Parts: sequence; C-alpha cells; structure tokens
Amino acid sequence: MKRWTLWVPLALFVSFCALAAYQLTRPKTEFVASTMIGKPLPEFALRAAVADRPALSSADFRDGKPRLFNIFASWCIPCAAEAPQLEALRRRGADIVSVAIRDHPEDVAYFLARYGNPYSKIGADDLSEVQLGIGSSGVPETFVIDGKGVIRYQHIGDIRASDVPVLLEKLEEARR
Repeated sequence: MKRWTLWVPLALFVSFCALAAYQLTRPKTEFVASTMIGKPLPEFALRAAVADRPALSSADFRDGKPRLFNIFASWCIPCAAEAPQLEALRRRGADIVSVAIRDHPEDVAYFLARYGNPYSKIGADDLSEVQLGIGSSGVPETFVIDGKGVIRYQHIGDIRASDVPVLLEKLEEARR
C-alpha cells in the first residue's frame, strides 16, 4: 500500500507537464474577446473633463447616431501616439467622444493643446467607473457604439494607421 504513494507525485508531475505541453502547442490568440460586445453601455453621467467640451452621459449614445468612444488619459504615452489616427478618423466623418481616466482638467487641456482634440465631448472618469463598467482593460481603448447605445466593437490599445479603415468599417456596420 505504501508503494503507490511513491508514484502519486510522479503522476502529478507528468500530468502537469502534459498539460503545459498541450497549451504550448495551441495557436496563439491575438484578439481578446470582450464580454460587453452586443450589450448596452451602463448608465453614467460624467462632468466635463475640460471647459471647452461638453460633459458625457450614456444618454448621448442613444440618439440614433453611431460613434467612437475613446478611453484615454493625459499621462498615457500610447494615447499621444494614437492622436494623429483619431484626427484622421474625425476628418473622415467619425464622431468621437471620450472619457479621460483619472486625470486633472489642466493636464487634459495641455494634452489636447499639444496633440489635438478630435473629441466632440469629453467626460471625466475620476474613479474609472465607466471604464471598468464597459469592460475596458486599460488606456487607450476605443469602442464602436451604435445609435442605440450598444457596444458593437472593441479596439484594445492605441490606434495605428492600419486600424483606421477597420474602425471606419465597424462604424459603418453600426449604422445598419
């Protein structure tokens, strides 16, 4: 009876190695699927993050017009890197609204003056409640919201030039 107890640790180790080998042979997934796709935005009402842009609330997304919802922060380096692409999206007709995460109005104003302001509205999400409520994993992140306030697409990370056509396509799909 004591002999089998000597084999238990070896069997557990072999099982662990087999599981690890199986996981290593599976293809790498580049896309993180959001559980919020197809769900409505949670209810929120945020104060304006800067004086020259209106505040933002969930009701703003239920006017029949799809838009991009960008999560950013003035202290976020990739947010500055995506600024030219956001401006390109705005020039091509995208309405972009945003929330500034854990930020100060003067820092947001400086960021916008330095990198541009493609946003029609900017809410201040001081406690990241909206960010977490929509399933955002960090900054920057951009969502396509349809005219009924339903999340249709999530782009994680900074927007690159190659992402602009994809976001415009997803925005067009949200119009239907």
